[in-house]
This record gives sequence, structure tokens and C-alpha cells, in this order.
Amino acid sequence: MTYIAKPKLHHPTLETNKVGYTRRDYEGKISTLCAGCGHDSISAAIIQACWELDIEPHRVAKLSGIGCSSKTPDYFLGASHGFNTVHGRMPSVLTGANLANRELLYLGVSGDGDSASIGLGQFAHAMRRGVNMAYIVENNGVYGLTKGQFSATADSGSKSKKGVVNSDSPVDLVGMALQLGASYVARGFSGNKAQLVPLIKGAMTHGGAAFIDVISPCVAFNNHPGSTKSYDYIREHNEAVSRIDFISPREEITAEMEPGQVVDVRQHDGTLLRLRSLHAGYDPTDRFAAMAYMQSHQARGEILTGLLYVDPVATDLHMALNTTARPLNELEAEDLCPGTAALEKINAALR
Repeated sequence: MTYIAKPKLHHPTLETNKVGYTRRDYEGKISTLCAGCGHDSISAAIIQACWELDIEPHRVAKLSGIGCSSKTPDYFLGASHGFNTVHGRMPSVLTGANLANRELLYLGVSGDGDSASIGLGQFAHAMRRGVNMAYIVENNGVYGLTKGQFSATADSGSKSKKGVVNSDSPVDLVGMALQLGASYVARGFSGNKAQLVPLIKGAMTHGGAAFIDVISPCVAFNNHPGSTKSYDYIREHNEAVSRIDFISPREEITAEMEPGQVVDVRQHDGTLLRLRSLHAGYDPTDRFAAMAYMQSHQARGEILTGLLYVDPVATDLHMALNTTARPLNELEAEDLCPGTAALEKINAALR
């Protein structure tokens, strides 16, 4: 029934956030993905995160590439700016848009084929440049649109639906993001909304290169015994490093305390990430320790989820380039041309 448009009429008793929007206002069209697809759960988490953050939809720019994952921006934030790029090119288009208008919140949605294969170079440069964005990879380990071939993130030894064993080593996007300098790195599971929503909220308010790898099982081609990205496998091997609470500075939020260390990380905009460590001694602000910890658990067949690393003093591409606070797309010709005298002075200095 995906050809039926959603009704625009909202029930008058629907709860609104502080900017006057209901959750329905953050939705998009009806999904055309397979029933039970993990990607739809990620869309629901994005909707919930934006509603709870009191973000006005028109302040968000959502960009994607090609694939099942890159179709999902049509299913959330229908009133936001959107751009569907060519295969693997979302990061460079988003970088250009971000440089032109720094006042928008940028959300990049991609998949394991889109980011770990044809777009791997684009992903790497977006991370190392510190582009201010929330980069979400919906990772299912297969090419769902072309009937389930292994993607570059498929684990060595995993089996396809037809019984073929993958002999290639996987591309670890989380490890690459850590190595390349991303200042917010997390991994989530589409089946754990309670964990995923605060991870997305933290990424969207971080102020630097924020990357979330979300394991999202493909129910059509990668949800069978032998798959390392099925619902059953992830639930059996999921190892959460922390429980995260996102705390806005506008009001105090209290949460039930759990055993373990509590680490408060205040981000540049004043928001607070409160991490309750589920592993003794885990420090989410130590990049190299996070890499070693992740690799040691990966060797045991465990999949770490949660906020793996965060830099509380993150910088972004605008700070590196020292661009004007005024968006570049608002500058007029007289702002961009300093005049003949100024140009002659510059040329004289270069002689």
C-alpha cells in the first residue's frame, strides 16, 4: 500500500515539542522497503531524535547516495532540504553544501556499499577534514538492491543466503573513522532504539565529524543462519560499552543511576553527554584506547555498540579554513571583491 499518501490531518491531541511540532511533522513518505527492514527502524530513530531535540525541520539538510539506505531520507523529515547524490558521492556534495551554508544541520545517510566501496575515498576525506555533519551508515553487509551480493563490510567467513562463504576481509568503517580523526564515533543496532536515539542526538549536536555505524539486518538477503549481520547474531554478540543519556542545557534531566563509572562530556554547544560505563576502566575520550578495545572484542567475535569515542573540543572544517561566520551563499559581490587597492597590496606582497 505504499502508493497511498499519508494523510496530512493530525489529531489535535498529538503531543508537540517546544517548537510546536508533533512527531508526525518529522515523518516523510510511506516506506517502500521490505517489511522488517532495519533501515525503517533507523528512520524512526532519526524522527524521534529530531523531535526530542526541538529541531525545526527546515533547518536540516539530508543527503544520501545510492542504495536501500539512501532511499530512506524520503521516509523522514519530509519538510527538510534534501539531495540524493550519485553512488558514493554524498560526502563531497555535503561538504560543498556545508561550506556554502554553515547554518543548516547536515545529516548524511549512506550504506555499506555506498560508503565502503565506491565511496570509500569520499568517506575518508569527509572524516579527516572534520566536516560538521552526522554521518550515518546503515550497514547490512550486502547489496540489497541487487539481490544480496556481499558488500565490503561483510565479515570474513560469513555465509550468503545461498550458502556462499565470504573469503574477503571486511572494511571496518568505525576503525577507519577513529584513525582518520572523526571526533564522534559510535556504533548502534537498528533493533535497539533506546540506545540509537541518544547516539543520533549526540551526533547531530556534536559540531564536528560525527560518525555512526548502525548494524541494520537485511531481512530479504542477510538474516539467515551463518550471517554475522542477522537480528539473531547481533543480539547474541552485542556488547554495549556504555549507556548514553543526552542532556540539553535548557532543562535538568534526571536519570536512574546504574552501577559503573559515570563520565560527563560537555560538547562545544553546551549539551552534555552522560556516559554510564558498562565496562570498568573504559574511557570514551581516549581515541587509541577505543581502537584497541574495539579490536580486542572483535577478535572474540563480539560487536561493540554505544559511543566508542568523543572529543569534547572538536573542531570542524570551517574552523580549519577560518571562514566567515556569515554563510558564503549570503555574501554579495562587494563582500567577495576587496577592491583594486587591496588586490594591488596583495600582489605587491607576492612579488
